[in-house]
Amino acid sequence: MSESETRIRSYGRRTEKETADEQSADETTRCPECSGQLVTDDEHGETVCVDCGLVVEEDAVDRGPEWRAFDSAERNSKSRVGAPTTKMMHDKGLSTNIGWQNRDAYGKALSANQRRQMQRLRTWNERFRTRDSKERNLKQALGEIDRMASALGLPKAVRETASVIYRRALDEDLLPGRSIEGVATASLYAAARQLGNPRSLDEFTAVSRVDKMEMTRTYRYVVRELKLEVKPADPEQYVPRFVSRLELNDEVERQARSLLRGAKDAGITSGKSPVGLAAAAVYAAALLTNQKVTQSQVGEVADISEVTIRNRYKELLEVDHDERRN
Repeated sequence: MSESETRIRSYGRRTEKETADEQSADETTRCPECSGQLVTDDEHGETVCVDCGLVVEEDAVDRGPEWRAFDSAERNSKSRVGAPTTKMMHDKGLSTNIGWQNRDAYGKALSANQRRQMQRLRTWNERFRTRDSKERNLKQALGEIDRMASALGLPKAVRETASVIYRRALDEDLLPGRSIEGVATASLYAAARQLGNPRSLDEFTAVSRVDKMEMTRTYRYVVRELKLEVKPADPEQYVPRFVSRLELNDEVERQARSLLRGAKDAGITSGKSPVGLAAAAVYAAALLTNQKVTQSQVGEVADISEVTIRNRYKELLEVDHDERRN
């Protein structure tokens, strides 16, 4: 067979294949009932025949973005890929991390030369991630916030808020003359109180690298300079945590909340430690519901003295007794 005949035959086969593809494409754009033209209704997710109205396909998946853009600039600004940014990292999570496992994508161990090369890459990567002293400061502080929040069991929302507060303090030059750990602790303490997850000063002192006096002084300074709106801690916010640690039932929690509400209405909570009031309310509620718990156990959980519990729980019981009598 000559070369020209071979070319003619291959051309004929390619033409037959292209003809079959065209017929298949035509079938997908034509109505199976009347061979009319099909159109796609993006709003309702349906493919409909223009002539007879037959719905050929419904519940189509919209694979486009959920936002709308009317020009290229708006499209570029709204486009996003990768993981969401976070305030809990100094670079907002936009940089690359090199793993420490010394294994490749298939799980195989790296050779000695490859391990040395990866170690050099990690070193340079860390240097590039923090370009100046401000970023190094921020990286250290956010790591400290994350460490303390993990030790105190604070949720992610509190950590994000604390990171935002620290960034504001850094931008407004509130750090000169104060330690990074002190401002980080104050930011986390303020965030916990703002979001209704307060912890006592003693709990923060146990996990912080600064003493109680420096922490309270820095906290007042940060709140004043940044004009943060921090409401006084509500004793009821401490009750669920104390009840859970003492392994008491829900009845004790309800009774403790009732005692605290009564004390608040009577005006005896003003000027008193919310932690002490919450601990005393839990102890008094346990007595009223016949639950076995001692003052030392409650004091250990709340990190306050037994004398404070005795003084406060007597006041709570007196208010409760007066309410029942009236």
